[in-house]
Amino acid sequence: MLFPCLLCAVSICPRGPEYQERMRDFLDRRERGQLLIQHSRWLQESLLTKMQLSVSEDGYVHFGDSVMLVNLDARDQQPGEWLAGDLSLSVTPDALQAHLGGQLELPCGLSAAPTRTPLGRNTFLVLGAGSEAAGQVLRYGQHFCLGTSGGFKDKLLFLSSDHRSLNRSAPLSWLQAVALTDERSFLSCWQAACPDPQLRLEYEGLPVPASTCLLLTHSHTNRGLAVHRHLTLRTYFGREAEVAAHTHLDSHRVEQPQNHWLLVTGSPRPGLATMLDVSPPPLPTAAAQGQ
Repeated sequence: MLFPCLLCAVSICPRGPEYQERMRDFLDRRERGQLLIQHSRWLQESLLTKMQLSVSEDGYVHFGDSVMLVNLDARDQQPGEWLAGDLSLSVTPDALQAHLGGQLELPCGLSAAPTRTPLGRNTFLVLGAGSEAAGQVLRYGQHFCLGTSGGFKDKLLFLSSDHRSLNRSAPLSWLQAVALTDERSFLSCWQAACPDPQLRLEYEGLPVPASTCLLLTHSHTNRGLAVHRHLTLRTYFGREAEVAAHTHLDSHRVEQPQNHWLLVTGSPRPGLATMLDVSPPPLPTAAAQGQ
């Protein structure tokens, strides 16, 4: 008499009560957004959220502006195997931690990504290191901070660096590392400098033009922010270049293109995201000069 009942139970639930319990747990975690695939997708969507850069009306960088930090392509000056194109400083979370936790770990890594599109992971805020008010012009030699939300609404991380140690260095070059932390301190202060050493003292105290080549020097260690195009990392978003704090000098004691950066602002023209997309004015021809 028990045999038909057993067949009935098996036909109703072919995999038994253990399967039903796992399915209920899966559905419950999916409703609460606790699945690993949901964490990974949520983090990726936040970091890849399209952002709007600040438009500079007077051509200068101001405190409170949203900018991109871009290192322009200079293949003719540095031949060899390297990552070509314009690279933007970007948030790069650890792939395993991003997949498991679904949030940015601290300290969070950085890299230079081959993109010119303003996203959550490569958009930074120019913040004052002291009592500077929003809207004031940033000047050469002035201490300031660079913060990013990474596309999140409740986060603000600061670009920081510290002296190299045995357990704190860049992943490939073993130079001084840069990372994102949630604490604004003297380790997150930077200075802008003119790339021409003969004009550097004359530019001290002048406003910093937007989307113009400059040097970013860490105030505490006096090391320049640099991108190493010949050292590439396998990141959560693909192949990207390493970023470190190191001043690369040539035989004339002049900073090399690895240390050259642009604080790129938004374009006032509709349909163009940044000032990099704006075509430069044509050079005057000989006929025009004669007139």
